[in-house]
Amino acid sequence: MAKNIRIIPRLDIKGPNLVKGIHLEGLRVLGKPECFARYYYETGADELIYMDIVASLYERNSLHDIISRTAKEIFIPLTVGGGLRTIEDIREVLKAGADKVSLNTAAIKNPEIIEDAARKFGSSTIVVSIEAIRQPDGKYLAYTDNGREYTGIEVLSWAKQVEDLGAGELMITSIDREGTGTGYDIALTGMIANAVSIPVIACGGSGTSEHIAQVLSDGNADAAAVASILHYEFIMNNSVEIEAGNEGNVEFLRSRRGFSKIKPVNLREIKEYLYRNNFKCRYNAMTGETNG
Repeated sequence: MAKNIRIIPRLDIKGPNLVKGIHLEGLRVLGKPECFARYYYETGADELIYMDIVASLYERNSLHDIISRTAKEIFIPLTVGGGLRTIEDIREVLKAGADKVSLNTAAIKNPEIIEDAARKFGSSTIVVSIEAIRQPDGKYLAYTDNGREYTGIEVLSWAKQVEDLGAGELMITSIDREGTGTGYDIALTGMIANAVSIPVIACGGSGTSEHIAQVLSDGNADAAAVASILHYEFIMNNSVEIEAGNEGNVEFLRSRRGFSKIKPVNLREIKEYLYRNNFKCRYNAMTGETNG
């Protein structure tokens, strides 16, 4: 591929914990997000995404401390989303150390915030997240609050409007595929990537390196957000601290049971696979390093 592609670990956060579910539900506690983020940085992540997945319920983002701790030791772009409602919310998250912000609920309720934020902070700072669910008639509609709230907004027209308003990037999450390990929704990603000129991050469904390659080629995505396959590889090969058990189901972490369709893999292995299949990515074939 001619374009540089990016692999971006996505870390869903509830309270102090990294969590993971299926279709963004049934959350399992995995550990401290900073520990995972550091490991991903050291093994070749191009960027990181932090999502406060319950922030929309409380209309606030509570990641400021985690952002600040992460930004002090990780020197790749960090996107932060969840509960950002106003220009001041965006400013505070950027001040804490984020490089970009991700907007969903606020953008749908008040599209003008995209234009206002892009003008104040620059388009490259503004990522609009679109959470899509395929309908029985084949159309994709946008949802908010991690796929819980119906909007009735058709995804493709919304993506085009978001671009016109000045967003610098789109993150397209298939709620149907999220956490399943069955692969990205290629039709959804390709439909949007082929209709807009700004970069598209595919999110939801990665279970293997092959899935990532497929969405980058057939789905024409510029980047792939990856979660479960990386998180479970980290858990299998590292000691993980558990705290605040009331934030989710910790029994899964204590037992380290099998991962269904998920095939745990690390970032170096993903980059090596992509390099061998002629993708242009940050990888040095001579050394196996991911900063080449």
